[in-house]
Formats: sequence, structure tokens, C-alpha cells
Amino acid sequence: MVGEFHFRAFQDQAAAFRGAVLQAGPNAEVSTCPGWDVRRLVQHLARVYAMVELALQQEPGSERPRTPRPPAEFDDVLAWWDERLAAVRAALSTADPDRPVWSFFPGGTARTWTRRMAHETAIHRLDAEHALAGLGPDHVHDLIFDPELAADGIDEFLSLLLPVAPGWAERDHEGTVLYHAADAGRVWLVEYRPGQPPTTGAPTDAGLEADATVVGTADALYRRVWGRPSTAVVTGNAALAAIASGR
Repeated sequence: MVGEFHFRAFQDQAAAFRGAVLQAGPNAEVSTCPGWDVRRLVQHLARVYAMVELALQQEPGSERPRTPRPPAEFDDVLAWWDERLAAVRAALSTADPDRPVWSFFPGGTARTWTRRMAHETAIHRLDAEHALAGLGPDHVHDLIFDPELAADGIDEFLSLLLPVAPGWAERDHEGTVLYHAADAGRVWLVEYRPGQPPTTGAPTDAGLEADATVVGTADALYRRVWGRPSTAVVTGNAALAAIASGR
């Protein structure tokens, strides 16, 4: 069985996502994903689920799985989302949790894909909640993610996903950013070097003198690294701190 913590989080966040999109309606603007409406958000997440279901069947080094186009009508899209969710949930729960499979990040297995789906779904659940509340792109929604889940999501993003983002060979960023999730008791130090992927680790005493710091609750940092409105406080080199901001 894949990790129960992540599998349970995946199911909980998927249920909350579905409830929010149903209430918001297909044409509600998703301000946290510029240019998207709820219909597009559901299409996107369903397609991610379809990709992961295929990834679990492929060997590492295979070509990226090709997923079908989602339906256009919202009722059909939502039904397709339900089908894709059920299929990927079944695939994750029955697969050998540690067998290597295709992934765009190092160490792809059913276990790591379950973690990825928990956080992919949680962040898009937040997008759906923004749409439901009709909030603008700079407004922080009052949803609060559990500190354990949020801290795990920060760690996944900084340690696993940020280094595999494209284009590091052409970038000349240099310096360090310290992330401190106070309520979770977690600290990360991200180091940038010109032309290389960043590295993330535990800070030493010297690392506490970082070029930039990002401090707040785990929930606030989780939103911050994923490029969503956040109450995290940034000090020092703001441009360096802004590099880690996913979508």
C-alpha cells in the first residue's frame, strides 16, 4: 500500500475540490490561474490524473505519457474527472509502491506519485475555493491547510520539483534563500548557483545568514512556493526569493 498519509490527503482534497467546483460553476474565474475558468481547472486536473494512471504503467525513461483531450461540456468534464480520479486512485492503491515508473522528477514510484497527487490536488482545491469565493489574484483565502500536509508540500516543491524546472543552465541566479515554517518546526535552505539547478537542504549556522528569508506558517509558505496569495513575510533579496514560485 502506498503511504497512507498522502493517499488519505489525496482523497480528502479531491472531495473538497469537487465540492468547490460544483458550487462555483463552470464559468467562474480562477484568479489564481490567470486566464482559466473552473471548467478549464477541472479539465486540467482530470488530465493530470489520466497522465499519472499511464505513468504507473510505464518504465522510467519512457516518453511522457500522452493523455486524451478532455470533454468540453462541463457535465461531461466532471464525469470524466470522476472517472479519472477513480482510475488513478485504484492504480495507486494496487501498484507496488516502490517499483520505479515514469516520472518527470527523480525517483518516480507509486509512492512518490501519490505524494504528488496529494499536493497537485490540494493546490488546485485552493484555486477552486478562490473561484467559489470570487476572490481576486492578491487576496488570501481563509482556508488553512494542515501544517503537516503544508510542510510536506513545501519540502516536495523545494527538494524535488524546483531542481527539475527547465532552464537552469541559462540562469545566472546566485545566493541563498531560507524558508522557515514556524508552526511545523521545519526549515529549508535553497542555494542558487549560476547555470545549475538549485539545491535544498538543512541550514547550518552559516546558512542562517541567507540572502533572503521567507517566514510564516507552513500554510503560508506552501502557498508562497506554489505562487498563490500568501501571508508569508519576505526579507532580504526579494527577487531571489521570488524564483521558487510554481504553478
